[in-house]
Amino acid sequence: MKQPATRKKKPGKGKRKQQPPGTQQIEQMTGRRSRRFKIRHLIFLLVLLSGSIPLIVFSNLVIQQAGELLKGKETELLFHRAQGFADSVSENLAYRKDQLRQLGVGLMAPEYSTVEEMMASDLAAAYLRRFSEDHPELKALHVWNQDQNGREVKNELPVNETISAAYMETIKAAVPAGEPIYRSLRLSLEDDIAVAVAVPIPADNNETLVVSAVVPQSLEEALEGSDQDTTTQEVFLIDNTGTLLWSPSKGARQGVELALLESKLVEDFVTFPLSLSTEIDVAVGGKKESILARVVQVQETGWGVVVHKPLDSLYSDVKSMAVNAIIASVALVTVAFIFAVFASRAFSRPIQRLVQASHEIAVGNFDRRVETAGLGLEIADLGDDFNRMAAYVEGYIEQLRKAAEANRELFISTIRSFAATIDAKDPYTRGHSGRVAAYSRAIAKYLGLPKDQQEKVWIAAVLHDVGKIGIEDRILKKVGVLTPEEFEQMKLHPVIGAEIVEPIAALREMIPGIRWHHEAWNGTGYPDKLKGEQIPLMARIIGVADTFDAITTTRPYQNAYSTDYAIQTIKKLTGKKFDAKIVTAFLLAFEAGHIKVEKDEAEASEARLPALEATAGGV
Repeated sequence: MKQPATRKKKPGKGKRKQQPPGTQQIEQMTGRRSRRFKIRHLIFLLVLLSGSIPLIVFSNLVIQQAGELLKGKETELLFHRAQGFADSVSENLAYRKDQLRQLGVGLMAPEYSTVEEMMASDLAAAYLRRFSEDHPELKALHVWNQDQNGREVKNELPVNETISAAYMETIKAAVPAGEPIYRSLRLSLEDDIAVAVAVPIPADNNETLVVSAVVPQSLEEALEGSDQDTTTQEVFLIDNTGTLLWSPSKGARQGVELALLESKLVEDFVTFPLSLSTEIDVAVGGKKESILARVVQVQETGWGVVVHKPLDSLYSDVKSMAVNAIIASVALVTVAFIFAVFASRAFSRPIQRLVQASHEIAVGNFDRRVETAGLGLEIADLGDDFNRMAAYVEGYIEQLRKAAEANRELFISTIRSFAATIDAKDPYTRGHSGRVAAYSRAIAKYLGLPKDQQEKVWIAAVLHDVGKIGIEDRILKKVGVLTPEEFEQMKLHPVIGAEIVEPIAALREMIPGIRWHHEAWNGTGYPDKLKGEQIPLMARIIGVADTFDAITTTRPYQNAYSTDYAIQTIKKLTGKKFDAKIVTAFLLAFEAGHIKVEKDEAEASEARLPALEATAGGV
């Protein structure tokens, strides 16, 4: 029969599996352990986090607190600078107001009974002219009565109806107001603003003298005098109605002022002329910009000085501090990382020695010891204890191995004695159980079964005919063909054997080989007429081995046949009585010399074929 080539590789499988029981499972467990989170990883993380987390938390707190502190300081500084500019403008205008008041008081000498008389006096004219000459910066100087009739001392104002009208409105408002009136004038596009000042001065005759002048204001100088940081801050001046009076800004930055003029900050200032501040988002050059703005009142006029600064520049120091803190944190975290690597290796290396040694002991290398040189005191003590424990375990394992070997030998001896007792009932079948057991083990080996399974097949084969103890000797030793009644009695021996073995716990795994070794692949066997794969593998192996030995040995009802004849008979019965793969393994074992008959009666006559059917049926 042509056999598949792959069958020849099966014996090799058995050789690879010659290792301590459970070794494969232990190695798989070791592989899983190697993928687990290791103690050096834990030490690394603990050292790294213990150094990094406090640093990061502390840095964040410092940056936040420093940011709030700097913001408060910048806001306060912004207020002081705005206040300084407002005070500078207010002081300059107050100085001009006092000058004009002193001029008016000096004009109203007791010798003049009315304002008109004073204005017509040459002495007053000379006094006004001298004052004008002493103050060349004035663009205009007039004295007026309460009916707005006046005397012009100086007038260098541009010929412009708007400027003239604004100037006259200032003078008209002074008498009913009873206090100085200020109004800004833009004399030209290039100049700073000029301020029209009208100061009312009560006379003794219940008349009112109004002294007016137009005073140019150098607000750029006032801005510099206020220590204003013009590189990062911008300023502009509004009146008490929220109208822009003056601004040094150019180009796109004027968009910030327009946005602020329409903001709630200016609106609130017009309603409540107090010092106010706000953060506002404005669009400058198509880009969104956040700014901090502050408005401060000019006490003398009621106007407002608005100072604003981009928040980006406000927080530039905070950002610089944050960058420095981040750089320092990264450097320190890097140091912590390096330290964590070395620390984790230093701490875990001794433990790795212990782990490696325990793994080797787990797979059966009980002579493995831990090298304690170079370990710390505690780890060295642990290593010494581990080595002592390993030595004790090695001794106990050796004792257990010897005890197990002794128990196995005792068990095998008992099985063999049991089989010898069975064979002794029938002189013609002496040694039958041992031969069937040897043949079965060879077949199991070439099927590629593990060593422990081969051992179980061998034991089951030794005991396969144990049930014949319950069969009468007259039937067992009868010469010739059994009657149908006697054959039915003989067919009970597998069942009897299974019942005998069943109470013995160590032999229960062998019951399938004992009970069903006479079952046939086509379902015509006994005692349960199992078919195909229903028949346990162990029973199918023993069935082939039992038949081969029955054909090649002398029985009461037949003489022994040749091995070639037996081989041919088994091949013919493949697929009927026997499983093809069992027969294949049997043939491979036979060809390899692992199945052989001690005495080959090749000269035996092959004319006794009728008796073969009884043998192939198996009893």
